[in-house]
Amino acid sequence: MSSSDSPELQAEGSSSQNPAETPTLPDNAVTASDLLMAAYDPAKLHPLAQLGDKLDYLLLEDDKTNELPGAGTAIPSRGWSDDLCYGTGTMYLSGLALGGMWGVREGARRPLAVSNNRLRINSVLNSVTRRGTFIGNSAGVLALVYNGVNSSIDAMRGKHDILGSMGAGGLTGALYKSTAGVKPALAAATFMSGMAGIWSYVKKSV
Repeated sequence: MSSSDSPELQAEGSSSQNPAETPTLPDNAVTASDLLMAAYDPAKLHPLAQLGDKLDYLLLEDDKTNELPGAGTAIPSRGWSDDLCYGTGTMYLSGLALGGMWGVREGARRPLAVSNNRLRINSVLNSVTRRGTFIGNSAGVLALVYNGVNSSIDAMRGKHDILGSMGAGGLTGALYKSTAGVKPALAAATFMSGMAGIWSYVKKSV
């Protein structure tokens, strides 16, 4: 086959192709320029889907706060789930920070057999990990139980007030120290009830 025949064969091959087999784009197809210009229509996502404007959107009520009487405080809340999550996380992190400072103070003042910087740093780290995790876990558990009990009391009474919070604090403290005896349980219940009352009063007053 000569090189002069190849253009003729190519022309015959191109003329023998079926025009119906040539891919064509629909008139309403979305191109890259349409997407980049943010000018696409949901109906153009797929012409055969026949979506049109019949798309349903998920409406999230993030700004809706708790409508329970007395729930409007300085710290907005959407319900018991917010109180449970945010309260537990805040108390856990606060307990870690407080226990860490306690551990630094304890490790720095602990007497050592040999005065050495490396041993002193090791003593501080041991105290921080011991005290920090203890206070953090304890505070997180107390906040978890308190918020759960407080939300249950509010749901049964139909309102949120200081008395309900103090009752939830008392039950939480008594349950936390229930295995230590009657006197420790009463002391913990009194302490937790007072702290819950102060916290509720501060939230309502600010």
